[in-house]
Amino acid sequence: MNLLASVAAAVLLGFCVLTGGLYLMQRRLIYFPDQSLPTPAAAGVPGAQVRRLATADGLSLVAWYAPPAPGRFVVLYLHGNAGNIAYRAPRLSRLAELGWGVLLLEYRGYGGNPGTPSEQGLLVDARAGLAELRRLGIPDDRILLWGESLGTGPAVQLAAEQPVAGVLLEAPFTSMSEMAHRHFPWLPVGLLLRDRFDSLGTIGAVRAPILVMQGARDTIVPPEMGRRLADTAKAELWQAPQGGHNDLADFGLIEAASDFVRRRLPPPHGVLMLSR
Repeated sequence: MNLLASVAAAVLLGFCVLTGGLYLMQRRLIYFPDQSLPTPAAAGVPGAQVRRLATADGLSLVAWYAPPAPGRFVVLYLHGNAGNIAYRAPRLSRLAELGWGVLLLEYRGYGGNPGTPSEQGLLVDARAGLAELRRLGIPDDRILLWGESLGTGPAVQLAAEQPVAGVLLEAPFTSMSEMAHRHFPWLPVGLLLRDRFDSLGTIGAVRAPILVMQGARDTIVPPEMGRRLADTAKAELWQAPQGGHNDLADFGLIEAASDFVRRRLPPPHGVLMLSR
């Protein structure tokens, strides 16, 4: 009996130590920043403007900006959890080919920026990006939010609280709680998780048209999550049958987004102010 009690105590202690370690380290399991400071020229987009954005909590963030063609939409691009904005330079180029402007926002703790990433922090950063576009004279009905993977979390939250023309969600997940439960089903993630990114509970408050874009072979975010988000929001769903998580641009992602915007959003009126 004493032996069984000792084994049980050891197992319980090990579980508590492991759980405590995961609680303390959880953000290192969510965010994988490249903290080096990139330049547009080195990333292959020398025409992009480097801008500094002030956040509500006092940080100064780097962002790259490519102005739109007259009267075209502007994308506030919120990238995924790894790397930095230089990794998204090809995406900026592809969107610019549509005539769209792009503000490629860098998060706190990424790409030479100060601060530490968190759910609330990324939302504050996204708000700063939207405020910058408004400062540049871009009206709300010309602004598109593009969230990529982790970036779909702040994109949904921002669209639920502020007006935009449309929302484009690439490989979105329902919530960080559900993602964590899939990876650690034996943990009480509901009690441990700090950053929840509850897109499923928030997306119903978004009033702008939404396009959910996913790959049927995504092994990181289950495609079923995107379908649930689309069903909840009565959003349009585009799926690449052969696509995974990071390769959707190879299977028509940009074209699908362009077609959605052309069909679902009003044609542009007037000329946008390109910069100040």
